[in-house]
Amino acid sequence: MKELFPDIPHITFEGQKTDNPLAFRYYDAKKKIDGTSISDIMRFSMAYWHSLCALGTDPFGGPTMERPWNTLDPIAAAEMRVSAIFELTEKLGIPFFCFHDRDLAPEQESIAKTNALLDKIVARIKERMESSPVRVLWGTANLFTHPRYMNGAASSPSLRTFAHAAAQVKKALEVTKELSGQNYVFWGGREGYETLLNTDMKREREQLASFFHMAVAYAQEIGFTGQLLIEPKPKEPTKHQYDFDVASVIGFLEQYGLTPFFKINIETNHATLAGHTMHHEVALARSNGVLGNIDANSGDTLLGWDTDQFPVSTKDCALVMYEVLQNGGLQKGGLNFDAKVRRASWRPVDLIYAHVAGIDTYTHGMLIAKKLLKEQTLKKHITKRYAEFDTSLGKKVLERTTTLKELETFAIENPIHRPESGAQEMLELLLERAIHSPV
Repeated sequence: MKELFPDIPHITFEGQKTDNPLAFRYYDAKKKIDGTSISDIMRFSMAYWHSLCALGTDPFGGPTMERPWNTLDPIAAAEMRVSAIFELTEKLGIPFFCFHDRDLAPEQESIAKTNALLDKIVARIKERMESSPVRVLWGTANLFTHPRYMNGAASSPSLRTFAHAAAQVKKALEVTKELSGQNYVFWGGREGYETLLNTDMKREREQLASFFHMAVAYAQEIGFTGQLLIEPKPKEPTKHQYDFDVASVIGFLEQYGLTPFFKINIETNHATLAGHTMHHEVALARSNGVLGNIDANSGDTLLGWDTDQFPVSTKDCALVMYEVLQNGGLQKGGLNFDAKVRRASWRPVDLIYAHVAGIDTYTHGMLIAKKLLKEQTLKKHITKRYAEFDTSLGKKVLERTTTLKELETFAIENPIHRPESGAQEMLELLLERAIHSPV
């Protein structure tokens, strides 16, 4: 089959001394760590929307991206992008891609015609999978672009919009199962409000919960065994979204009896928009048993919107992987590059440079995290700091079997003392040294 990008080579591992920007320093896909290959630990994925569908537009300017399908009609372009996703992921040596239904095929004038076109593209993808190792990490439905979703999808005040969203999710679940996708993601891009002057928040949250329960039921009905994931975001495009952050999603799942069915897909740029570090969000999800997938990107600290840049901070990636490794990995989830090249980086090869940077940075971070965990660089200090709660009385506090009277007696017998030092500066020093040490 003729290549769409003949000037882009297969990216290989050349080691830490290479200066080749089209080679990996750290990502040696087949190398095994504790019996598991690095590719299986990291489970990298390419985002169909940013990598293939983005045109380089912004609110102030038109398309800039040079892509071989940009001059074709929408259906021909959709067919060519199938070849592109397999060529690019295979050349990068990563095992997965992710998609929205509308990334694969544009919407037509009716649900029947839209689904028929989507089936045609899905058949092409299945045909390519027969000769390719690349698979689907997750699928989702685009419930935010079309004008019908201007007031939300499941949270819309229009029953007709709600029903259309339900039909779209039904088909997207079927397609994800058909392509053996390992996860299905719900991102409520417009599930929220602009003003409470026209919003019944309680009603909208109940609608959203009902929608999720129906999706769970249908996934079970068709035998979809992948993870169902909710992706938090605090704002943009909606001023306030109901899936604000990990804590909000956990509370929502518990309130509406959905906890057994969902895990969380966490995006770095969404975490920072919510006023958190990505480390915080991943740690909170892990500690609550709901860490499912990571959208690996970053934001610009000088800008207050979702810039979706590729991750290039070794420190941030190391801290994320520190939590992922303690979680025993991401199981069916992975690290999806929900990231786009800058508007001025219009060449196809710029997309490859960006993925090489993200893949290598995250792999380097994983190797650092492995070392931190093996040497217990951080853990031994945390253990020491909470040592008093490992005593018999401390355990009773955590088990809720003590009383205020018993604790009063303990306080009288044990006068106030200076607590253990937090030693934050020393730990930051040790982390920084680990980042710059050989791995």
